[in-house]
Amino acid sequence: MSVVLTRTGIKMPLVGFGLWKVDKPTCADTVYAAIKAGYRLLDGAGDYGNEKEAGEGVRRAIADGLVKREDLFITSKLWNTFHAKEHVKPMAEMQLKLWGIDYFDLYLTHFPCSLAYVDPAHRYPPEWWGDDKKTVTLANVPYQETWTAMEELVDAGVAKNIGVSNTQGSLILDVMKYARYQPQVLQVECHPYLSQDPLVKLAKTLGIAVTAYSSFGPQSYFELGMGEGVTALFDQDAVASAAKRLKKSPAQVLLRWATQRGLAVIPKTNNEKRLMENLDCLSFDLTEQERDAINKLNKNIRLNDPADIDPRLAIFA
Repeated sequence: MSVVLTRTGIKMPLVGFGLWKVDKPTCADTVYAAIKAGYRLLDGAGDYGNEKEAGEGVRRAIADGLVKREDLFITSKLWNTFHAKEHVKPMAEMQLKLWGIDYFDLYLTHFPCSLAYVDPAHRYPPEWWGDDKKTVTLANVPYQETWTAMEELVDAGVAKNIGVSNTQGSLILDVMKYARYQPQVLQVECHPYLSQDPLVKLAKTLGIAVTAYSSFGPQSYFELGMGEGVTALFDQDAVASAAKRLKKSPAQVLLRWATQRGLAVIPKTNNEKRLMENLDCLSFDLTEQERDAINKLNKNIRLNDPADIDPRLAIFA
């Protein structure tokens, strides 16, 4: 199953493999295994620090005849320190070299936050902070400048589609007023604790496909010392009872909850068994009653909020 992107008509797979927190030493093998298992969408980012390794997995899969490049849908993201117009294209081209490919199927702005430029030769990925790992330095780069530079990536063939991530409705509506190429995809945190109904409805109204990340809620954040005090979604009765009825894992139920809403998902794992399970989340349906029960779990709990790093980064305020 796939989502057809409105401007290009390109099909984006509904279920992809996310590269956030995929361990660098095993990333190439994990990506190869994901492709072998049937994944065709790979969701990466400069900030993940594993694009070179992911590209090695892709090259090996192509060399072994598992896929051709055109069979894959590869996504990456522009980090916040490269928002100025003179940095967008050089950074995208650098990321392509890391992957070892000629174009991205989709290239997103990672966050609508502009940070002070960091030369990749000095530190890459630069993350949120300065060299002291404490100081956040903002940059006065308007989002329109960044989006205009993103559009030039399409003109140059660097990216077939461009989009936004971690972006709320007010900014999306603003972009739509001046965009030559409107955003094709919105990628946001979305799970039953943060269902994002108004934002999803707006995106669909505007013809923007939505990709949900952190589909398992706090699960991915526990090991980072985040999400403390939040009950695991896997343990919620609404999820567990549906999993029991369907003889599926709670993870599969959560992914199906999203895909039945028309959202693409990009679960991540370093475990090959779960990798296979996550991909098999379209072969069954949740009942309306089960979906309603899961919908009622919404508490507007946001786990990935830059305001926790610096109050000047309160993009969701």
